[in-house]
Formats: sequence, C-alpha cells, structure tokens
Amino acid sequence: MIKPGSRWKSRVCTAEAVLIRPPKSEGLPQCGGVDMAPVGEEAAPADMQPGLDQGCVVGKRYRSEATGIELLCTKAGQGSLGFAGAALDPVEAKKLPSSD
Repeated sequence: MIKPGSRWKSRVCTAEAVLIRPPKSEGLPQCGGVDMAPVGEEAAPADMQPGLDQGCVVGKRYRSEATGIELLCTKAGQGSLGFAGAALDPVEAKKLPSSD
C-alpha cells in the first residue's frame, strides 16, 4: 500500500506529485495513463496514452471519489494525473462566505 506524503514522478513528462490520500484499492498513481515512479528511483521513460494529455497544474489537487485517491501536483506536466487508467478530477477551491 502506498503511503500519504510519498512523492511520485511521471515517466511520460515533467510532472511530479505528492500523495495526499491513498486509494482504496491496490495500484500506483498514474500520469498520462502510465504508472508513476517514486521520486529518487530510476524509471524507464514511457509513451503517454491517447486522451490522457490534458496536463496538470502546480499547486492543484486532483482526486477520484470512486477510488479515494488524492494527489497534489508539485511540478507541472503535459500528462493527466490518474489512477487505474482514468484521469483524476481537479478539486475546485471552496467558496468562502462574503464578509459584507
């Protein structure tokens, strides 16, 4: 099982992410449809899967309600962050009440 706080790097682009919440099932975070590698480990480059090239933005959180995984993008890239072959949804900032 992967642990919260673990750092991951893409094998298809420059993206990096930190795991905020682990998934409910076994598997690794993905970028561009390819499993990411732990930061500090050598990993063979791979080709991005079609349709998973929407990119990721630094400082943005990405999550999947179905699998429970949540990632924080720490370095932008061209690949979409994902899990189990599906792209994660960007988390929208909560609206604060106005202080009129």
